[in-house]
Amino acid sequence: MSANASVLVCLAHGSEETEAVTTIDLLVRAGLLVTTASVESSGTREIICSRGVRLLVDAPLVEVADNNFAAIVLPGGLKGAETFRDNPLLVETVRQFHLSGRIVAAICAAAGTVLVPHDLFPVGNMTGFPGLKETIPDGQWMERRVVWDPRVNLLTSQGPGTAIDFALKLIDLLVGKEKAREVASQLVIAAGIYDYQQ
Repeated sequence: MSANASVLVCLAHGSEETEAVTTIDLLVRAGLLVTTASVESSGTREIICSRGVRLLVDAPLVEVADNNFAAIVLPGGLKGAETFRDNPLLVETVRQFHLSGRIVAAICAAAGTVLVPHDLFPVGNMTGFPGLKETIPDGQWMERRVVWDPRVNLLTSQGPGTAIDFALKLIDLLVGKEKAREVASQLVIAAGIYDYQQ
């Protein structure tokens, strides 16, 4: 992948803003082109996130779903993830990313709320918000901050506090370890977050 690959970040009312904005910020630092899309049926471009932060997205999902993105990102936030789950276009878009071998990246509530009920990844190790562990099959759950399953090109992570890990891993996958290291070096990362510096 090249540094000008593009990534689709989906949002709905109730999406978790730290997970969304952290991921967007780091991807942009890595030189990736980020498009944000509203999954709200009204097509509204103003998304009110889980803690009341308002984000203005680029377009309704229907206008951008067929564009040539390298990865799709589903932030958590239970209410937003439930909207993803109940939106046929979002579910079909994720299915098409998976079938075409592109990266599907889900954090926090999104894996157990969106991917599992629609059986989008019958094979694939994943993680999610620990408090929602029961939404992910025992045989697929992994107790790790970030889980990458190269068999199915699935990236998952646990919550707001793992959003930097999640975004750096996505940069590693799309652009390479060197770029992930460069972005990490700008962040004054907390001890314990893998920063690609070795």
